[in-house]
Amino acid sequence: MTSAPWLELSRTVRFSDTDAAGVMHFQQLLGWCHQAWEESLERFGLPAGTIFPGGREGTPGIALPIVHCDAEFRAPLQMGDVVLIQLEPKRLDRGSFEVVSRYLLGENEVARGCLRHVAIDAASRRRCPLPDGLERWLEESGLGQINPL
Repeated sequence: MTSAPWLELSRTVRFSDTDAAGVMHFQQLLGWCHQAWEESLERFGLPAGTIFPGGREGTPGIALPIVHCDAEFRAPLQMGDVVLIQLEPKRLDRGSFEVVSRYLLGENEVARGCLRHVAIDAASRRRCPLPDGLERWLEESGLGQINPL
């Protein structure tokens, strides 16, 4: 299945991403997951400020905290490697979703990261439905179906 163009991004491992051995530092992976998600929203036509509280056009009443994250490393990434990041978003229910980021070096999956978000009302801190723009992003990704679990 071919993914939408806003779900495939490219990154080059820079010196500042690596540890003393020249291998990408583990904490960078989850940072790249979040950055790739933000860039995907922008490529889709949703400036980050429309989704995140505190942005100029943001939905000040809704926050999207990360409630779970994980990362899997299958091969080292070194300075200069150009990695394709494929995003696989999935709605979990009306108020939560996750984005799996697959890191490909050539044809090989070298890493995978997952960020799970829950929408909450910023004032009451209670769960609420996802913002409309994010709903559209999930639906148009072609992967936005509700998880049957």
